[in-house]
Amino acid sequence: MNSVKSSAVFAPRRAGIVAVAGIAIAAVGAAFIQTSAAQDRKEEGKEKFRQIATVLQHPRCMNCHTRSEFPRQGDDRHRHAMNVLRGPADHGAPGLHCSTCHRAVNQTASGVPGAPDWHLAPLRMAWEDLSVAELCRALLDPARGGMKPDQFIPHFHTGLVRWAWSPGTAPHGGARDAPPIPYEEFLALTREWIDRGAPCPDS
Repeated sequence: MNSVKSSAVFAPRRAGIVAVAGIAIAAVGAAFIQTSAAQDRKEEGKEKFRQIATVLQHPRCMNCHTRSEFPRQGDDRHRHAMNVLRGPADHGAPGLHCSTCHRAVNQTASGVPGAPDWHLAPLRMAWEDLSVAELCRALLDPARGGMKPDQFIPHFHTGLVRWAWSPGTAPHGGARDAPPIPYEEFLALTREWIDRGAPCPDS
């Protein structure tokens, strides 16, 4: 009789322990799923940036994001003709500002490209010789990129950035190459990268 009573007393306790254990296991499982999902989104974000980088590292962008004291030209990224220099404010040397030749639109007759506020990116925003991971970290570094993730899309809407997809014809004939990803797709990739936390690739 005592053993029967003992079993009756401890049965609810055992049931309670099993229930608590089940809840704990479920909580661990849910946490694992959440962690796994978060990791998946992070990896997706890294891949989004790798695609974004194919635009940022294209000559249409890199020719102005140079670490030299002069802009570059062409798909081969040669030094700008006529000994053009960066100047103290990235708009060209005194007496030979970028706007002297580069107007608000492309010049069909001369082949000189143009967009509003044509100028070089500041030296702190130089992208030359950076890996994809280094480029990503530079963009997110306030001391270098100067923008937060939610400012990228407005910046990409500016005329100077949009020019890269309508670069016009080179002086000696032949259309300049545009970046490898269409503009709207580039914007979508940027939004998706930001939505996933703007993670940077490991290399």
